[in-house]
Amino acid sequence: MKYLVTGGGGFVGSYIIERLLARGESVRSLGRSAQPHLEALGVEVVQGDLGELSAVQAACADVDAVFHVAAKAGVWGDWQGYYQANVVGTRNVLQACRDRGVSRMVYTSTPSVVFNRKSHCGGNEGLPYGRRWLCHYAHSKAIAEQEALAASSVRLKVLALRPHLIFGPGDPHLLPRVLDSYQQGRLRIVGRGDARVDMTYVGNVADAHLDAMDALQCNPRVAGQAYFISQDEPVMLWPWFNQVLQALGHPPLVRRVPLAVTYAAGALCESIWHLLKKDNDPPMTRFVALELAKHHYFDISRAKAELGYQPAVSMELALELTIEDLKRRGYASG
Repeated sequence: MKYLVTGGGGFVGSYIIERLLARGESVRSLGRSAQPHLEALGVEVVQGDLGELSAVQAACADVDAVFHVAAKAGVWGDWQGYYQANVVGTRNVLQACRDRGVSRMVYTSTPSVVFNRKSHCGGNEGLPYGRRWLCHYAHSKAIAEQEALAASSVRLKVLALRPHLIFGPGDPHLLPRVLDSYQQGRLRIVGRGDARVDMTYVGNVADAHLDAMDALQCNPRVAGQAYFISQDEPVMLWPWFNQVLQALGHPPLVRRVPLAVTYAAGALCESIWHLLKKDNDPPMTRFVALELAKHHYFDISRAKAELGYQPAVSMELALELTIEDLKRRGYASG
């Protein structure tokens, strides 16, 4: 079998490729930049932009199945940038799969597609898509997921995975950004500090992708469906982060800021950033304020039953591996 991984040079994509190679599969990666580290592993690398249909069609030639992982992530930026990368890019991958006779596609989505400014406590895939969006990433991913699932057919079977808050060795986003904010003295506990959230170790996310691809081949009922993915052991967000801080030799966070104040600060920051047309992330946004204060954890029993997914790496081991990686990257005290 030959697999294409879009965004194969990224955090999740690289773990998926690692597992495919361990199974002896032939792998191609599509990305905008050169990926010599993947080529050294025997991966065929194709440079191209998801926004260019011809480039995606070339990448899909002679491929049996596609993991569409690449996306524009983040909490700030112009709508057109997110729409082009996440919606148009996904449309191009779907079209290229149909044109090149690809039979299966696993789409990497996000639980943020059900964002509605409220807490989610153990909800399942029956939750409606979000509304009253505060984040272009979440909005564009919701549009893309709906189009991907609607495109599922006998010729091209598609399903979507929604892994929640991905962390682990090599993480370029979640914990490094939070730690940078902490080290700059900008981080505070938001709200009551009792937010319970799902986390997902990146290795388990990669396993879920292979489970999903295998399920598409043998179980036609999973096509056209979305699945939440997590560790299946929600954590208290702020105590969990303090556990990371203390393991790295830092004092724990104790100062709190009410959600209303943080939300208002986020609105003010967004207004200033819009006015000044800044591209970098503001120090706070309304979306981030709500995500830091509210519960968001989900029921993954459907992924277990229909995909055979089981988080093989426990939270204890995942934290141990992650903290060792963060120490190597210079995040430890001193």
